[in-house]
Amino acid sequence: MTAQFTGLDYEKLYAARLQAVSARPYLATALYALHIIESRRAPTMSVDKYWRCYVSPAFVDYMPEEELASVLVHEVSHLLRDHHGRSDRYAHTHDLSGPGERLRMNIAADAEINDDIFGDGLVWPRGAVTPATLGLATGELMEDYLSQFTLGPRTQELAWLDCGSGADGLDRDWELGPDGTDGLSEQECDAVRYRVAQGIVGRPGNAPKGWRRWADRALHPPQPWRQLLGAALRSAVSAPGVGADYTYRRPARRSASLPGVVLPSLRRMPPRVAVVIDTSGSVSDVELGSALLEVAAITQAVGGRRDLVTVFSCDTAARIAEPLCRAEGMALMGGGGTDLRTGFTKALRTRPDVLVALTDGQTPWPTTRPTCRTVVGLFHRERSYNEADPDYVPDRPPDWARVVEIG
Repeated sequence: MTAQFTGLDYEKLYAARLQAVSARPYLATALYALHIIESRRAPTMSVDKYWRCYVSPAFVDYMPEEELASVLVHEVSHLLRDHHGRSDRYAHTHDLSGPGERLRMNIAADAEINDDIFGDGLVWPRGAVTPATLGLATGELMEDYLSQFTLGPRTQELAWLDCGSGADGLDRDWELGPDGTDGLSEQECDAVRYRVAQGIVGRPGNAPKGWRRWADRALHPPQPWRQLLGAALRSAVSAPGVGADYTYRRPARRSASLPGVVLPSLRRMPPRVAVVIDTSGSVSDVELGSALLEVAAITQAVGGRRDLVTVFSCDTAARIAEPLCRAEGMALMGGGGTDLRTGFTKALRTRPDVLVALTDGQTPWPTTRPTCRTVVGLFHRERSYNEADPDYVPDRPPDWARVVEIG
């Protein structure tokens, strides 16, 4: 007797999607952005990075509607959390290849998603991988789980797992690829993520902590602050006029047009840098340690000339640090209130070409623009506060400063 193949039950699948939207309204934009494609080659349900969802008709017939709703939420979570991009970056960094490693990435990505996504209107689908399945703690990221387990007896029953290239970055034979129809562009994918993140942050309701953390990072992605601070400093020290002086040791070429007149030429000098470090009580020891590392990086930016870098520790009073021999051995004094204006005043007396301030921003700022290029490194703060004024919001650094957030 020949088997009878039926088409995809779209009515059941769309009803499951509606149920998923009812249970997780903040994911509605993402769930409706998925383009459903019937595929008899997909084992169950999988996604690619272009937001196509490949669905096996047999899988839809077999699974109850409420479990299909949970699987749809699971699959769209892979795309929202950029598991395909993160898997590719992890594989490149750790020199990993092959389907076995990609399966391990799929398992780790599932563990990141499933530890808090079900319940409260979404049932647990059969075979869902959790951190407990791997004997690991909850609340961690895919990259953390990847460093804690390998394929073995505990995972041998998960060989069937296949959420598609949208979960592990490895293209499948049944996927349409970049030239296929009905896929989202990279800009459209980012727009979907942004809309979902806005919904979670604007009205978080009962969104799990993992989703709230994801939304905050999606709306405020971490900056590569070391590269940004280094670029800002290099830009400042290489600006026209910085570290330049006139010399008569080599006459200017224009002297030839003025017989009997010797004009000085412009000579490039190594730039002098003054660094003001906020040592008030609101700055932690970890941040002070980070500031010292930045002093070492600044020294490298001026060619290793420690004599060109002057460091001031400042709370409400500015103090010049010991001669700069090793940044990690420098004594930073302070611990009181904050007023970097005194630090700026004292630093400018050394006539620097570039002034760098490393602070948490809870300080008054100078009212006049310094005579040199200024770079401000701001220690990251989730929220600024003042015990005497709960509504206190510190002033932003002035417009004349190049600002980079640290941490």
